[in-house]
Amino acid sequence: MKKLRVYVDTSVIGGCYDYEFSIWSNGIFKDFKSGNFQAVISELTAVEIGNAPERVRTKYAELKEYSEYLTVSDECSQLADIYHKRKILTPKFYDDMMHIALATVANVDIVVSWNFKHIVHFDKIRQFNGVNLELGYSTLQIYSPREVTNYEE
Repeated sequence: MKKLRVYVDTSVIGGCYDYEFSIWSNGIFKDFKSGNFQAVISELTAVEIGNAPERVRTKYAELKEYSEYLTVSDECSQLADIYHKRKILTPKFYDDMMHIALATVANVDIVVSWNFKHIVHFDKIRQFNGVNLELGYSTLQIYSPREVTNYEE
């Protein structure tokens, strides 16, 4: 059986050390290590993690060892630009649109994030998926790690 490919945004990695989110962020890491899902990260995550505290950078380095790694392509940039033109998010949150574009172009199964304002939000999910369908891409399943992980401590 094919493993679900799960794109991890930066908030999930930092969530491993946040009181409110740590149970489920660490749970999804256990899922990746146990082979329940295939982790997918991107060069955008690598850039964003650069300014994070040391322990978050260390957690990212651990995740990178067993993850599929995506790079930003012209196709991803063009898709993020279309999200922007459709005013799904403002230019200030272009990186959030790029995370969705990366996951879309790579045809991942699920995106996990703790970003409830710009990514894990009913209206935003509908808008991203509307553009994706219009342009011939698959829709994305977007959830918080709490809804995806099999582990709770």
